[in-house]
Amino acid sequence: MKTVPNHGMSIGGETVGAERIGERCMVVRNPFSGQPIASVPKATLAEVRRAFAIARAYKPTLTRFERANFLNRTAALVRERSTQVAQLISAESGLCMKDASHEAGRVADVPVFGANECLKDDGQNFSCDLTPHGKKRRVYTQRDPLLGVITAITPFNHPMNQVAHKVVPSIATNNRMVLKPSEKVPLSALPFADLLYEAGRPPEMLAVVTGDPRAIADELITHADVDLVTFTGGVAIGKYIASKAGYKRMVLELGGNDPIIVMEDADRDEASTLAVQGSHKNSGQRCTAVKRLLVHEAVAARFTELVVEKTRARSFGDPSDAEVEMGTVIDEAAARLFESRVDEAVAQGARLLAGNRRDGALYAPTVLDRVRPGMTVALQETFGPVSPIITFPNIDTAIRISNGTAYGLSSAVCTNRLDYISRFVAELQVGTVNVRGVPGYRLELTPFGGIKDSGLGYEEGVQEAMKSFTNVKTYSLPWN
Repeated sequence: MKTVPNHGMSIGGETVGAERIGERCMVVRNPFSGQPIASVPKATLAEVRRAFAIARAYKPTLTRFERANFLNRTAALVRERSTQVAQLISAESGLCMKDASHEAGRVADVPVFGANECLKDDGQNFSCDLTPHGKKRRVYTQRDPLLGVITAITPFNHPMNQVAHKVVPSIATNNRMVLKPSEKVPLSALPFADLLYEAGRPPEMLAVVTGDPRAIADELITHADVDLVTFTGGVAIGKYIASKAGYKRMVLELGGNDPIIVMEDADRDEASTLAVQGSHKNSGQRCTAVKRLLVHEAVAARFTELVVEKTRARSFGDPSDAEVEMGTVIDEAAARLFESRVDEAVAQGARLLAGNRRDGALYAPTVLDRVRPGMTVALQETFGPVSPIITFPNIDTAIRISNGTAYGLSSAVCTNRLDYISRFVAELQVGTVNVRGVPGYRLELTPFGGIKDSGLGYEEGVQEAMKSFTNVKTYSLPWN
């Protein structure tokens, strides 16, 4: 087992806090084997406060060119070391190597988009002689960094990409950040911070603190130097942050219960492929995973047959096996939760068609039909590889069922009819509608966020996050 060589807090090349092994460390275990792979420090309140003090005292003055230059260098370093990055992601999260390698590629994309956005002029200008009351003046705007520090808290399901989506917009806008990665997957944040430092990042712009959220989370949320809290994770924790943060800016991405809606004119082979990929990629642990399969009753029988066939064909097992298509979920407790929800649905009349087998944190891809919208497995966010099939008779019912949960993140619709597409775009209560694609399709650049219990603001993509991480300053000048 490796002890990660930052004790309490890492700020670029500086290590803060004395080396104290034992009760000061958390052991990170491989979810498949259960074996320890590394330990990380438990930061103390004093170390967290020092991180904020260092960040607040530093005033970044990097030019747009300088920021773009080292973000591009970071992207190149990630690509050069993509195999090692993927291996680390897989080892600590249980994601199969195919999914971990895909994530490594996405991680490299984020600083590229950040670098491109750095080079754009983010200001606007307005003529003032537009009304009878106007004057011969011009109004200009510019975007300035926040006065204080950004707190970022990231989840377990994308161990490095979620970190990149917090850190890159912060650096691109000349801000300072204190980042706490999930205690379940703390390792991936550290090499990403190191790569940024190797590429030229001033160390004071980013501190990574690892530890027990019960000990340090409130300080990260309420510290006087914090201007913005950006969090990705569960609804309960997000609402807790909102209740504690007080008069601070917040960006919260809190999950989803995303449907794929298959209409009667859909290509059933294409739709079933999208449904299976969307349900099981990343072991189903994505806020944009397909979590409900809403299928027109006219095509439900054949569609269901195809989903079961393609689900049974997917290999799952040891995440380190390059041929395996799905690894574990994050831990055994999560797998037990999925098993219990499926068992409950079957007891209430659903039919198990595939899966629902568990071995520790390994949970088989699972398909259910005869599911009713009110069953827990479909009503709540089931954050794993479970595919509940719900049938509907018409588009009105499909929209009503889709909107009938507390979430509103993303969706997929399978149809070629423009009238259907127009209605889905207008009436689905979600942040994204993807036609003939999975709910999660997006670029690292494009806006991504949800409504209702899916969150507040846009924590992705890079462009919208950069707006969230800045203040707009307006000034005007006489103009003839």
